[in-house]
Amino acid sequence: MRIAIVDDLAKERASLHLRLEKILNLRSVCAEILEYESGEAFLAAEKEQQFTAAFLDIYMDGMSGMDAARELRKMDTDCMLVFTTTSTDHALEGFQVRAMHYLVKPFSTEELERLTDEMLARNPYPDKYMELKVGGSDIRLGYHNIIYAEHFAHMINVHTTAGKTISTRQTFKTFTEKLKEESRFFICGRGVIVNLEHASDFENEAFCMEDGSRIYVNKELLKSARQAFMEFLLQRGYQS
Repeated sequence: MRIAIVDDLAKERASLHLRLEKILNLRSVCAEILEYESGEAFLAAEKEQQFTAAFLDIYMDGMSGMDAARELRKMDTDCMLVFTTTSTDHALEGFQVRAMHYLVKPFSTEELERLTDEMLARNPYPDKYMELKVGGSDIRLGYHNIIYAEHFAHMINVHTTAGKTISTRQTFKTFTEKLKEESRFFICGRGVIVNLEHASDFENEAFCMEDGSRIYVNKELLKSARQAFMEFLLQRGYQS
């Protein structure tokens, strides 16, 4: 996720940044959170690379948050907009730019947590990560970077998009505990899990992965595998 915080007060930006970062870390979600002191600076950055979400203060010197939102919508219809403000007087204007929510200052952490969860629900495949111990070091591995993983001799061998295989000592149950909650992952049988994001096809009882590997599925799971793959493709199609 790429999130913008737009506010002309540095203290307000820093506070929201810290709170958002803590909430996302508790949910194992990777996010790039960028701060901007003006609507003009935010729009210039948006032209370079689109944001997943933006928190806009309405009352700022120069371009207001509402004016920045109007300009944003001319080039980006998908960015989730949240206005941070001391008043909801601009609710109608917010509706016109398809604002997702108003956070009225001072807002509680609980309110920010609910909003964050709603954002994650609208973005079904956020950049989540897991922490692994590899060769005595702790690393963070993004879910998207997992192609597939297999359990062998008390080790989990994770094949990654970087073309490397990461090995970590843990049980398959522990490794897959969080991944099973994601519709993009499918357990093919005893000790093997694939990331459907990197599956290009399913044929002859196997997932054909983008790296050229073929991951075979236990016969009793073939119907479930085909269904999971089709549902994943449909969901991804709706989101694109």
